[in-house]
Amino acid sequence: MLYTILQLLLVSIAATSAMTWFSYAMSKNFRELYKEPVLLSYAIDKMKIELSTQAKINWGWILHYAIGFLFVVGYHTIWVKNIAPITPLTALILGAISGIIGIISWIIIFKMTHHQPPIDFRGYYIQLFFAHIIFAIVATALYAIMLTLII
Repeated sequence: MLYTILQLLLVSIAATSAMTWFSYAMSKNFRELYKEPVLLSYAIDKMKIELSTQAKINWGWILHYAIGFLFVVGYHTIWVKNIAPITPLTALILGAISGIIGIISWIIIFKMTHHQPPIDFRGYYIQLFFAHIIFAIVATALYAIMLTLII
């Protein structure tokens, strides 16, 4: 059990980091704010939660990685229950589903917090979709590698 939690934690950190790197690269490339941890800290700010600016930034990062962990737990459940195999095709499907979930979640976050950052929303959602595909590919590959290490 402890090994599984550690495995899922390491996989989620790597996958979330890869996704974040992609989002930061797209932000820089398109000169847009596509950085999920930053957008989460702004959403926290809009909820009028009494925290310092640094605490809001920290919570943005913590939430981003916690959500990544929850996605990986979902993937793990799918694989352990043999709902889908651990394959490149499954990684793409999980990434696409995760991307759609991510887009819907951000639409809800922006509506709930009444936060309308000055960003190209269409561009943000497109890059978010592909960021989740990268997330799922990295998560699937690392999960498979870790499985072969314990066998």
